[in-house]
Amino acid sequence: MAIRVVQLGAPRTKNEGIRVGTVRRPPRGVRKTDYARLDFYDVWLPQLAPSAGLLGWIKGRQDMASSWKQFEKHYLHELSDPDNQRLLDFLTALSKETNFSVGCFCEDENLCHRSILKKVLAERGALIT
Repeated sequence: MAIRVVQLGAPRTKNEGIRVGTVRRPPRGVRKTDYARLDFYDVWLPQLAPSAGLLGWIKGRQDMASSWKQFEKHYLHELSDPDNQRLLDFLTALSKETNFSVGCFCEDENLCHRSILKKVLAERGALIT
């Protein structure tokens, strides 16, 4: 049992389980009924996505890599909200009982909030593949 961190829209892997989309906005131009069929996500959990303001800030940077540490600091602050802490606790506990995945659309995981989310979940004791 474990959490797999994935790029939404990429083909599913064997035993991946349900996909949780931790994105602020759903995919554009795709009907809700097609999200799972097109390998985006089965369940949408925008609460664990960076805020719209934070996303706008990082996307407006000339060089995202040089601003990444600052983005990470702000995103970790957003995750410290009590409601988000309970969601993280839930995902951590669930990772010990079943397989599932969390993801985002970004191509480069190193410059995506899912890399931070992966680290946070692992630090909480979640099982990660």
